[in-house]
Amino acid sequence: MSSNGAAVPSGQSLELPPFSLEVQALDLGPDIKAVGLELIDTESREPVLGAQAAEIWSAVTLALVADLPYVLDFFSHVPRVAQFCSEHLIPFRMGGVRCVVLPRPNLEQLRELFARFAEESFGLRSGPAAQDPDGDLEGDLSKRGLEAYKDAYQRYAFCAVCESADGWFTLLSDSLWSSEVIRRIRPAVEPFDVYLARPQ
Repeated sequence: MSSNGAAVPSGQSLELPPFSLEVQALDLGPDIKAVGLELIDTESREPVLGAQAAEIWSAVTLALVADLPYVLDFFSHVPRVAQFCSEHLIPFRMGGVRCVVLPRPNLEQLRELFARFAEESFGLRSGPAAQDPDGDLEGDLSKRGLEAYKDAYQRYAFCAVCESADGWFTLLSDSLWSSEVIRRIRPAVEPFDVYLARPQ
């Protein structure tokens, strides 16, 4: 059966779309609830990279946050990120000693960021708490990187670790399960001919 529930006639193979987005619960240790999204080439099972990946991850990001406030957190190559944002008119502020915070970038800005910083790991926070600076977390991000989310994600609808070079998006959330993640992102990925799957 395909992701949209259509049966495959007997004796015929299922011709899947070129890209697959696999969504599954992750075991990151006791008391940590996580969901992983992996964007791969369906045939080679290698991460999807380049402009296509930037388009898909940007659409997925906005689908996940829905109408909630959100920010992106960059904690490495801070001067480069700040310069890029200044040149591309993307609002940002400095948080902590070594953290650049981008409040609610729009779809086009997300595409630019995912494309330019595809080799970087960065974070995302979504929820009412993202409307205001979080000095404790931003200071911790400056010191510990994205590990800091493990101690803070319960204050948010979710926190996410974005590692698009590896094809991964890891959500930390007490309220988002795999089924809800799929429900939210399905309409967003339909234009890209992406097969949504829940590995067993």
